[in-house]
Amino acid sequence: MSMGRGLGAILSPTTGRKKQTFNTGDGTSAGAERIWLIPLSEITPNPDQPRRHFKEEDLQELADSIREHGVLQPILVSEKSDGGYELIAGERRFRASKLLNLPTIPALVKEFKDEQKLEVALIENIQRSELNPLEEAFAYQRLMEEFGLTQEDVALKVGKSRPAIANAVRLLTLPQEMQNALVDGKISTSQARALLGIADPKTQAEVLQSMLGNKITVRDLEQKVRENKGAVSRRDPNVVYIEEELRGKLGTKVSVTKKGEAGTITIHFFSKEELEEIVRKILD
Repeated sequence: MSMGRGLGAILSPTTGRKKQTFNTGDGTSAGAERIWLIPLSEITPNPDQPRRHFKEEDLQELADSIREHGVLQPILVSEKSDGGYELIAGERRFRASKLLNLPTIPALVKEFKDEQKLEVALIENIQRSELNPLEEAFAYQRLMEEFGLTQEDVALKVGKSRPAIANAVRLLTLPQEMQNALVDGKISTSQARALLGIADPKTQAEVLQSMLGNKITVRDLEQKVRENKGAVSRRDPNVVYIEEELRGKLGTKVSVTKKGEAGTITIHFFSKEELEEIVRKILD
């Protein structure tokens, strides 16, 4: 599948250097990109890096490969105002090199706007299939919330369909137990999407346990989803509408329960940063 514009279309040749480091190129080709050997101690990880989980055994395997063959592909960094560098892409290579206590690492130095930093990190990880489904979903959500992009905009950037982006972001509304099962590989993305089709939390939890115990067939799962959709259709359409509006506004799972004239609104969040963002949206 085409990955949209890809990294090549986002990156442009570096112009000018404020700080001279070790240049591995001859600099004779006008406009040619040059690779610099930069001390690892001067590089700070990218706070916008969409990937959060790094398996120690995978990093060790990469470190062993680097020990034997060296870093075959340079990392990508941007220069900071304090003279150091911020890592944009290539964190696995960066971490593996640190495991080996290497003094320097080959790097391309580029200038990026904040939106481009997240975009490049996201696209590189997707191209390498290095993000788990929730990391990918969080990255899409951040692109939309922080930079005002639509699902269509994000789809064009990463070369996926708009429904694929929408389905990915919906995974963030799953209860934490189900998110953990997805990240740990105990359930598949398709199974997680099936769980999203079950509105009743108790039934949803029961189906998850059946999935984990391999006690549910595809036909049973489809029947559970059909039964639950029937229950959803009997809910007050005004309440369903309010839930959908709040979910769209706050970018997270919102549940509304109503008994007579009273009721409750439950807003779900999955990190400290997400809580702060929800509070900001409510107070704005």
